[in-house]
Formats: sequence, structure tokens, C-alpha cells
Amino acid sequence: MAIIKKKPTSPGRRFVSISTFEEITKPKPEKSLTRALRKRGGRNTFGKVTMRHRGGGAKQRYRLVDFKRNKDQKATVLAIEYDPNRNCRVALIQFGDGQKRYIICPKDMPVGTVVESGPGSDIKPGNVMPLSEMPVGSTVHCIEMQPGSGAQVARSAGASAQLLSKEKGYAFVRMPSGEIRLFLLGCRATIGSVGNEEHGNISLGKAGRSRHLGRKPKVRGVAQNPNDHPMGGGEGKSSGGRHPVSKWGTPSKGYRTRKHKPSDRLIIRRRSKS
Repeated sequence: MAIIKKKPTSPGRRFVSISTFEEITKPKPEKSLTRALRKRGGRNTFGKVTMRHRGGGAKQRYRLVDFKRNKDQKATVLAIEYDPNRNCRVALIQFGDGQKRYIICPKDMPVGTVVESGPGSDIKPGNVMPLSEMPVGSTVHCIEMQPGSGAQVARSAGASAQLLSKEKGYAFVRMPSGEIRLFLLGCRATIGSVGNEEHGNISLGKAGRSRHLGRKPKVRGVAQNPNDHPMGGGEGKSSGGRHPVSKWGTPSKGYRTRKHKPSDRLIIRRRSKS
């Protein structure tokens, strides 16, 4: 994947950069593997806004991605497609019996590649197997938190984790954040890293592209009234008179929001040493 910076032919294109989409081989999705996606504008079932700055955006259909990869057969990659619901690409694969599924597209997996899943699979990008069968030092993505639960870790564009060692039924994995965590050896993972690794270098360039993505403008807390935000109020441009917090008073710089969970015992080293 490559990034193209547009020529400044207008103010709206001066800072715009886009993907070349050169890896895309199929313009439209497989209709049988999509579902309607209703927009809720950040509101819950009672109509109350529970997530601010959401609303509008282009109409999209959700792609049903196979995160479990539990069909232990060989399949052929038919196409690489764009998915508007995630920052990575998806690959359309077809099994020998004709069934088609979407999977997260890893790096260096062109059309025509034969992928397989289950014990005994080859060590090559796109293949899925339990962590117990992977060699130490392997780069993996789409890792299960529990055996059979489906991939939950390292699914975004360019993400990958590294298998460090295996001891006493657990695999030591270095997460994309630098955290070292234990996974059961029965958990499945995919070899390689997720493609579209340059997605983070894209510059939207104008407010309109954010609105197309369903993101509404954000208002700074210090620009609001005191009854609307803890940092609001003051004459002229005020710093707020306190450390940066959210609208509900939660510190926003360096404050740990993770509460005690049973899975804390599986974390060997935190991503933050403080």
C-alpha cells in the first residue's frame, strides 16, 4: 500500500492524502456476506447520547468477517476488498465445497494464495493454528483470548504480536503496545501481521472527510460553560484552572482507567512502567 498526497488545487485538497488502493482487486462486496448497518448517532436504546461526536456519515454495509477460522480446510483467496468498517483490508476466500468467507487480510498475501487453518498448517502468512504449534519468535495477529472465542487481539491495520516463549500451558506474547501477556496454548492465531500498515499516515485534510466517517466536530472543554464541563468558564481564554479532565471529571492524562479484572494475573509486564 502507498499514500498519495493530493495537489493543492483547492483549500480542501491542500492537506489531503489518500491510499492508492492498489491491492484492491474487487470493487463491490460479496452481497451474501454483508448485512445492513443502522446508524444510531451515538444513542442507546432509550435515545440518550452515550457516545458524543457521532452522527451522519456515508451509508455502509457490514462485512461478516470470520474471526474464528474454525473450518479446518484449505481455501483459496479470491479477492482483496475494501472494508469501510475497519482500517485494514479483508480477503474473500473460498473453500473446496464452494463456501465463501471474509477474513482479515494479512500482509504479503496476494490473490490465489491457498490458506489453511487448524493443527498441522504450514507456517506462512494467513494460516491459522494453535499457539502451541507455532515456533517461538513467530509474528502473529488475530489472537484469541480464550480457545474458540474468535480473534480479539491485534486486528487493526499494521498490528502484530510476537510469540516469545511457551511454558506450563501458556504462551508468552508481546502485544502491539509492548505489554507481555499470557495466552493459553490452545488459543488460535494467524501467522504474519495485518496489512495496510500505512493507514496511520493518511491525513484527512478537511472537516468534510471526518463527517463522511460519521465523526462530528468536537468542542474543547475550556471553551464550554462551567455547567457543561469541569474545565469551562473564565473570562476570555482560560486554561480551566485544573488538570485536563473529561466532561465527567475523569483525568485524561496518565490516569489508569483499567479496573481490577481476573485477567490481571495473565499480564506479565504492563505497557506502562509507571
